[in-house]
Amino acid sequence: MRLKNIFVGFFAGLLLFVALSSCSTDVELYADYKEMMVVYGLLDSDQDTTFIKITKAFTGPGNALVMATNPDSSNYAGKLDVQLKGRKNNNDLPAIMLDTITLRNKLAGDSIFYFPNQLLYYTTAPLDAAASYELVINRGDKQISAQSDIVKSFGVVKPGGFVFNFTATVPSQVEWRSAVDGKRYEVNLTFYYKELRPGNPDTLYKSMDWYLGTRISTGLKGGENMSVSYLGENFYNLLGQQIDDALNVKRWAGDVVVTISAGGYELNTFIDVNAPSSSIIQEIPQYTNIDGGTGIFSSRRTVSRSYKLLSTSEDKLINDYNWGFMRVL
Repeated sequence: MRLKNIFVGFFAGLLLFVALSSCSTDVELYADYKEMMVVYGLLDSDQDTTFIKITKAFTGPGNALVMATNPDSSNYAGKLDVQLKGRKNNNDLPAIMLDTITLRNKLAGDSIFYFPNQLLYYTTAPLDAAASYELVINRGDKQISAQSDIVKSFGVVKPGGFVFNFTATVPSQVEWRSAVDGKRYEVNLTFYYKELRPGNPDTLYKSMDWYLGTRISTGLKGGENMSVSYLGENFYNLLGQQIDDALNVKRWAGDVVVTISAGGYELNTFIDVNAPSSSIIQEIPQYTNIDGGTGIFSSRRTVSRSYKLLSTSEDKLINDYNWGFMRVL
């Protein structure tokens, strides 16, 4: 089962902000405490599993950072009634009921919150990309809800073909057309390569990630021409910063993968509002589209395209740098 990336680390930062804004590290007053549900979820119709993170802000005696390490501080007792209600062409789709699952892959240091277990709500029911969805959470007589459309499919337009060139002396572009209901686009390039070190019989599989930039579409109707620029020389410079100069290392170039992640309107607004401010006097506004709680419920979609290195780009890698790269026999 492919696990959907729900940015748990990013959520932890949000939850920490809510927790610390709800109580100081030395809480003395409790009369004003009001329970606040914190929800984080991103829908993606390409994924086989949908995860929703639901916790609560907390308060109590003593240090809030210490309380954060206790799962009971943030998790609700028992299982909540959580549903996804789809609507398509003015017709209601059958409601999707979410169950609970505990993931045990969180590492110490990811955040101050408890680890390695993470309680999540999930469903393996397929999502209809043409529908809009309402998240409904019932807790006693209280209902928390949020709505989101789903980012539709899109693809990489350029580079075309099956090869990637890093030898151009002028900036090149990665181009795509915006998706319907997609607002924010982050573009990354990953270069894969193999490495064989002296005295080690095992081949190591390595990669270099290169963030190319973020673009925001002007609207949500889709079909907008979008692009980011890159300079091929920077590829070799970044790779040189990662690769060590150990002697007699053999390396072989693999694929170049371009990945474009598209986020919905609500997610883009949430990121923009919570971006660091350069002003020391500006009050940071709060944004949430959770009715009756706080957090974010939106959608995303990710497309990837694989390329081989153009022969001239591979020649430069082999001949111009003493990194041990060679052609595959």
